[in-house]
Amino acid sequence: MGFPVSFTLGGVSLFFGVITFGLDFFNLLPMRIWGTMTNYVLIAVPLFVYMGVMLEKSGIAERLLETMALLFGRLRGGLAISVVVVGALLAASTGIVGATVVTMGLLSLPTMLKRGYSKQLATGTISASGTLGQIIPPSIVLVLLGSILNVSIGDMFISAVVPGIILIGLYMLWIVIVALFKPESAPAMPKEELEKFKDQDMLKTVFVAFVIPFLLVLAVLGSIFAGIASPTEAAAIGAFGATLLTIAQKRFSLGTLKSVMQETTHLTSMVFIILVGASAFGLVFRGMDGDRYLAELIMNAQLGPYMFLALVMLAVFIAGFFIDFIEIIFIIVPVVAPIFHQMGVDMLWVGILLAMNLQTSFLTPPFGFSLFYLKGVAPPEVTTGDLYRGIIPFITIQAIVLIAIILFPELVTWLPKLLSN
Repeated sequence: MGFPVSFTLGGVSLFFGVITFGLDFFNLLPMRIWGTMTNYVLIAVPLFVYMGVMLEKSGIAERLLETMALLFGRLRGGLAISVVVVGALLAASTGIVGATVVTMGLLSLPTMLKRGYSKQLATGTISASGTLGQIIPPSIVLVLLGSILNVSIGDMFISAVVPGIILIGLYMLWIVIVALFKPESAPAMPKEELEKFKDQDMLKTVFVAFVIPFLLVLAVLGSIFAGIASPTEAAAIGAFGATLLTIAQKRFSLGTLKSVMQETTHLTSMVFIILVGASAFGLVFRGMDGDRYLAELIMNAQLGPYMFLALVMLAVFIAGFFIDFIEIIFIIVPVVAPIFHQMGVDMLWVGILLAMNLQTSFLTPPFGFSLFYLKGVAPPEVTTGDLYRGIIPFITIQAIVLIAIILFPELVTWLPKLLSN
């Protein structure tokens, strides 16, 4: 009916809480919310959001796209491949889907259409690349999932690296296949533009555009992987580093800082007010023995771990058509997590599967937020139908990777084991 999810969750929970517990419910709820708000790990959320918004304002994304496009320009489909590479780098440095999709949509889409790219390939590549921030660390999704599943955030970040690289590789492979079989859909860039780029100070341009943001990503993820900093401390390093980069790019001002802080506050408040509503929902659900009833129902149905996992994955995938990933994390995951625990399933593996599945919620019509963001900045000739058709191959690729992780859990568990030895 269009009523905000956070207040729906909180309001319905208050109503049933009073019916179930009486007025004592108002003694229980503040303690539950206070426990959530004092969770040290969740401080990483506003810090990573700040880092992402600050990098967006610094103009680094713009320079990255221009440089990568020229580096890959001689290849058929090179411009689309550069969008995937930049999407991956922005994912590792910002993790904010909306900012990434809008930035790449504004900078790349008009250029790709002007170069003769098919609308479907151009829009599909930008939409899918923009959502890589959901799986490539440091990702807010992984932070939230780790805190709910009671799994180390550092381990979540490490486990997501291999699936993320596979996904990027398959995106690129698809673009190469399209360029081979439909060369008119993905042409190379004109030689004159490439020559002009080479005549300029090419090495310096590549260094400024590529190496500097890469060093920031390395500082954040490297400090976590090496065990020097916790994810929360690494988020602080990232936020400080992004500010320094913006100053170095001469894009920093009090106006920029105010804008970044306002956007960070807005996004963080949205996440946490949903979390408050979800905490109330979880308290009442458990108080009414909902989790025990659900567990008994599944055990009596004699569902094995894989069958239950398939049901959860299907439920999350369908929910992704209609509601945001944050709401799915806070509504569905706390309900199913105890059952996975009872079944003895590896929670790290489940966490990465859920993150991969939630990534598709940004791409699936009718409420794929990535598609909305891109449509908002796309030229008038790009229709909603073009966006929907363009995204189908990339959703298929994500489904393939998801199935591969289910069949081969080592894709998730191999790197954490290697680094822990």
